[in-house]
This record gives sequence, C-alpha cells and structure tokens, in this order.
Amino acid sequence: MMDHEATRRPAPGLPDEVPARRMKPLDRSEALSLLGTVSMGRIVFTEHALPAVRPVSHLVDGEDIIVRLQDGAALASLMATPGAPGVVVAYEADAIDPETRLGWSAVVTGYASLVAEEDGADPYEALLVPWVGQTATRALRIVPDLVTGFTLE
Repeated sequence: MMDHEATRRPAPGLPDEVPARRMKPLDRSEALSLLGTVSMGRIVFTEHALPAVRPVSHLVDGEDIIVRLQDGAALASLMATPGAPGVVVAYEADAIDPETRLGWSAVVTGYASLVAEEDGADPYEALLVPWVGQTATRALRIVPDLVTGFTLE
C-alpha cells in the first residue's frame, strides 16, 4: 500500500507554505509562441488502444509543431503516410520552476502526419537534434486544431 502521507510532504528545500498562485489562460497565439521558446515536450498518442506519452524534441513552424521520431519509436508505426489526413495526437510542453512554482504549460491537439521528404531528404533533419543517443528517423508534423495553455502567476 502506498504511503499517502509521503505524497503530502513538500519536496526537500521547498517552503511548507506555497504562496497563492493563479492560473491565467493563454490564447492560441500566446501558447504557440511559448512552445517556440523550448525545444522539448511530450507527445500523447494511442498505443494498443491506450494513451501513451513520449518525450520528443520539437520546433514550431508557423503554427505547426514538428517533432523528431526515433528509430524503434512506438509512435512511428501508427503515423499516416505523407499527404494522408493524419492521426489525432496531443503535444504538451512547459516551463515551470519547481522552486517558485511559476511558469507556463501549453497543449496542442491536432492531426499528425509524416513530413514529406524533399528530394529524398528530410527538411528538418539539421534543425531537430535528437535528445537521446539513437538515430533520428523521420519528422512528424502536428497541425493544431485545439491550442490551450495557462501561466502560473
């Protein structure tokens, strides 16, 4: 059985009392702008009829989110071919300071499809550096439908 008392204690070094914070919603452009300030987030997709989450590197291209798939990545097998309508995914990134508990979070929900290779080359290969020691394979474009987020103030 889990020790529920342990989940109520503040993390070491954090104050016992947390100053009052408020969540301020972000509009679409603010959320997309903040996504462009970080290079890593989490993609949420369906694997064997269950939700799955993987950390990936990303960049923002206009309003689209471009992520890099790794060799053997579970999500690589479920992606539509270039030009197909795509698969519904969510993408989340944030920057929240664990000490002050200030920051932001943004979530994009939309359709993901493989980026078409131009003349056999991935146009985002040099721009998206893998964050693990695996070979990066293909880039995935997420076209946002719903964009939400908030700041913690």
